[in-house]
Amino acid sequence: MDAHPKYPDDADLRRLLRFMPDEGSIWLGDRRMVLLHTAALGALRHDLITSVGTEHARRVLTRMGYACGLRDAEFAKRLRGDQPWNEMFLVGPQLHMLEGAAKVTPVKTDIDLEAGRYYGEYRWDHSWEAYAHREKLGLAEEPACWILLGYASGYTSAFMGRLVLFKETTCAACGADHCHIVGRPIEEWPDGEAQRAYLEPDSLLQKIEALSQQVEALRSTLEPAAAGALIGQAPMFRRAYELLRKAAGTQVTVLLTGETGVGKERFARALHELSERRSGPFVAVNCAALPGELIEAELFGVEKGGYTGAHAARSGRFERADGGTLFLDEVGEMPLAAQAKLLRALQEGEIERIGSEATRKVHVRVVAATNVDLEAAVAQGRFRRDLLYRLNVYPIRIPALRERPGDIEALALSMLSRFSALHGKRIAGISERAMQALATHPWPGNVRELENLIERGVILAAQDEWIELQQVFPEAPEAHRQAGLGPQGQLADVDSREQRELLQRVLASGLPLDQLEQRLLEAAVSDARGNLSAAARRLGITRPQLAYRLKRAESPSSETP
Repeated sequence: MDAHPKYPDDADLRRLLRFMPDEGSIWLGDRRMVLLHTAALGALRHDLITSVGTEHARRVLTRMGYACGLRDAEFAKRLRGDQPWNEMFLVGPQLHMLEGAAKVTPVKTDIDLEAGRYYGEYRWDHSWEAYAHREKLGLAEEPACWILLGYASGYTSAFMGRLVLFKETTCAACGADHCHIVGRPIEEWPDGEAQRAYLEPDSLLQKIEALSQQVEALRSTLEPAAAGALIGQAPMFRRAYELLRKAAGTQVTVLLTGETGVGKERFARALHELSERRSGPFVAVNCAALPGELIEAELFGVEKGGYTGAHAARSGRFERADGGTLFLDEVGEMPLAAQAKLLRALQEGEIERIGSEATRKVHVRVVAATNVDLEAAVAQGRFRRDLLYRLNVYPIRIPALRERPGDIEALALSMLSRFSALHGKRIAGISERAMQALATHPWPGNVRELENLIERGVILAAQDEWIELQQVFPEAPEAHRQAGLGPQGQLADVDSREQRELLQRVLASGLPLDQLEQRLLEAAVSDARGNLSAAARRLGITRPQLAYRLKRAESPSSETP
């Protein structure tokens, strides 16, 4: 029994608290935080109690605190995982004080992790929750620090591996000068089973949610091209989708363009599902993946003996897609000989198998896709101009993922649901820091890259836990200098050792500040190959701000002193 455990130094916690006003965010390590008025929280508490009743309000607020405690326990294990167990455990009380919840004073603790034994008494002074309750609702008849109790219970339960329940024996909301709490395993409380409902989610609801995710994943697997599978609200994406929707009611040949990984096949499948051909087959072929000598046989079929090794007649992709849609991906890589036959199939609606002189009518809607500049390929003699004109009747450019950053979160959450069901895992969600990293990543691999990262995160994350930054970007560096707290709690700058060394080298160079800024701007633009938007993202400013600073650097005499 340790009557008065001593707190370790909390400098490691203070260093992790970062204020980033330019981003509009506050971070504690990899978790996003927010400052809220206690008056606003008190108003929320008042509205919950008066609208749904004290019992339901208590359950909601206790569960909220419990969830926060579970997350902070994982944070504590990562932060002080190499330190003695008691110092690791005391991260929770220290965080409570750092976050302004209450002053926490340990009174008595008896903890044996291996035996699963826990007993803890703590004193809370200046509980924000007791203060907020009294401000809005007056003196309470029963202890009312529900969020703080839920936090203590969730935090301790995560460490002990069993449900630990904290209760208030004294509460400032009832008029006392401080709060006093006691925690022990829930089985050791006479009314433990009655209290369990405040801490544990309804298992039936969990099962329903898990089943719903599996059904949704199966639906997206069976119908990957349903119109609803195309997720996005960005203007450029909506324009592309609107063009697709208008083309669906016609028989026009569609050419989908865009970078690798933007989802051209998903667009092609959506076009098929929106059209009158939805009951027919959808056949996809990657022209770049087929050897040049076989692509004609794959597309148009072959008769027995049509070439060496053709021991039986075989239909091609055009015949298999009869009555439906044929998707020709990477059409720019098709050999010239096959291009001539493709042109005839598009113009005449008929194909000719290799080794046959008979033509066969096919009723196929062709959707082609490419990530290369077909005009340049024509100029280089690698692509037929007449075929380009035939394919380019109705072009649709699909925007790159970096051009629609507002869609990243919705896409990531949809993928999370699908991969969670696919791999049989329950994932709590994507952490704030990981989501911010996804939102600012340049996405050279577009939607396909996002899919890969989310699937990796689902595989690496523990059951019922969050996908963290390091599980999505294993080698993600600290992107830039951030503001934090000094030892006395005042705002201070926190630099990494590499950043401090860089600053020292800059200072030693003697380069004036205005020249330093100009060279930094020019270097960012040069690295981005003249793309001002990309350069601005690297510098952490907006494109108009970058353009203004570049213009100012070019004509400093035009500035008003």
